Amino acid sequence: MSSFSVRFLTPPSITRPKTWLLSAATPSVAPVSTPQVDSSRLEPRVEEKDGYWVLKEEYRGGINPQEKVKIQKEPMKLFMEGGINDLANMSLEEIESSKLTKDDIDVRLKWLGLFHRRKHHYGRFMMRLKLPNGVTTSAQTRYLASVIKKYGKDGCADVTTRQNWQIRGVTLPDVPEILKGLAEVGLTSLQSGMDNVRNPVGNPLAGIDPDEIVDTRPYTNLLSQFITANSLGNPTITNLPRKWNVCVIGSHDLFEHPHINDLAYMPANKDGRFGFNLLVGGFFSPKRCAEAVPLDAWVSADDVIPLCKAVLETYRDLGTRGNRQKTRMMWLIDELGIEVFRSEVEKRMPEKKLERASKEELVQKQWERRDILGVHPQKQEGLSYVGIHVPVGRIQADEMDELARIADEYGTGELRLTVEQNIIIPNVENSKLEALLNEPLLKDKFSPEPSILMKTLVACTGNQFCGQAIIETKQRALKVTEEVERHVAVSKPVRMHWTGCPNTCGQVQVADIGFMGCMARDENGKATEGVDIFLGGRIGSDSHLAEVYKKAVPCKDLVPIVADILVKYFGAVQRNREEGDD
Repeated sequence: MSSFSVRFLTPPSITRPKTWLLSAATPSVAPVSTPQVDSSRLEPRVEEKDGYWVLKEEYRGGINPQEKVKIQKEPMKLFMEGGINDLANMSLEEIESSKLTKDDIDVRLKWLGLFHRRKHHYGRFMMRLKLPNGVTTSAQTRYLASVIKKYGKDGCADVTTRQNWQIRGVTLPDVPEILKGLAEVGLTSLQSGMDNVRNPVGNPLAGIDPDEIVDTRPYTNLLSQFITANSLGNPTITNLPRKWNVCVIGSHDLFEHPHINDLAYMPANKDGRFGFNLLVGGFFSPKRCAEAVPLDAWVSADDVIPLCKAVLETYRDLGTRGNRQKTRMMWLIDELGIEVFRSEVEKRMPEKKLERASKEELVQKQWERRDILGVHPQKQEGLSYVGIHVPVGRIQADEMDELARIADEYGTGELRLTVEQNIIIPNVENSKLEALLNEPLLKDKFSPEPSILMKTLVACTGNQFCGQAIIETKQRALKVTEEVERHVAVSKPVRMHWTGCPNTCGQVQVADIGFMGCMARDENGKATEGVDIFLGGRIGSDSHLAEVYKKAVPCKDLVPIVADILVKYFGAVQRNREEGDD
């Protein structure tokens, strides 16, 4: 057993296991032939210097600007060597006078989870946390609320599509104290941006789901601890060619969206042992979106971390660092071929070997995805969890305080975030359910029973805060959905996702209906905010990505078009017109 190993209890055996299969809807995902790879291509392009990993001199030709920023100054020094304290004591005028410090606040601080909102909120930052499996406590929630409260109208929080918290309005002089406060409540923002591993996603019902395959929390916690070296900083994996996503699957529902992660652990038994088959390479970008493909490998539960380390080191060592649109891990898989990529991962495993994939996958392919909003019984007798709707994931400080109080009063002080930007309150005694459901916050804004179209509505930050977004998303998503609901009635959930730009943080490609921000022309030829409409994204065992349905639609013209799509493709019916209408 390696030094990274840890023993887990084997989950109960699942009867009649069925294999989870990827859809073939995106043929460009998998290489059609095995490329011929010269041995020189498999020479690592990075080396360790003074505790950090840097790009070798001979590979620095034609690299992208972000790589040059990393070479000029190691970003992790801002955290690991206290550089953030010096930066926080400088005025913005001083910072702007030097390219080095200007790159600090615009690029390198992302290694600390801090994103400068230069375009729309100059001098203010969004801070992204690490929150494995989306599990947060009332104390953590209160602390985050206290941070954003001091920023008034500039302060707010978002639930993200990776089960995570993002807080907004942060100013640089406050950062050292905020980082200290995060540590005191067991949180970190370290390594949550730029060329790092994003928040490990798991089953939001982990440990409480009567139908779960395995509790994902131990695995996602271990992944987060490894990735950040227990919040001290792990420079061995902070110089990746690009960002990298990981998830651990614990439910038949595939709430974790394995097909869009760089690494997905799919539960599977092999020869009486519990472990995981592996999918690799899923990603979204403006130029290409690809579903994850099987690595043809299985690891035991003990080797979750060694496998993750081996995949990351393969990507770190061999990934290209030129065009940023071609540096995600799937591009490396395409270049090497899946077998060569697999062999490189295998070389970096502790025992220098990988078992082939198991045929005993535990995810039931025909499973119908459940709705986790509302009240549902837990596996623990006498307890229920309550899923509440957070409209497009946006929360204010006073609402966070109320959620913390509710979690303490009715549950065990725990909240769960979901990739649909909603929140679950677990461990509620059944005798307290009625009182909980009558809480003003749940009766008003955060309803456990929103309308069908609202409950699955997702929206990225949009141009209110994000400098890359082309359009406003959150309020527009709510307004368009409300207006569409006045026109048509739907009888089943339709997942609608909004994203402000082609970076697709709102994940429109996995939505039934997706809206990607762009500029359009109105009927007079005038430039206006618009969207490209995507249609047909599927999640679950028969997953595939959505395709463009209609391009450059002015936002002001969306309501009748969306209503028509719902009628044509999703069984919606027109609402009765008022008497006397034509």
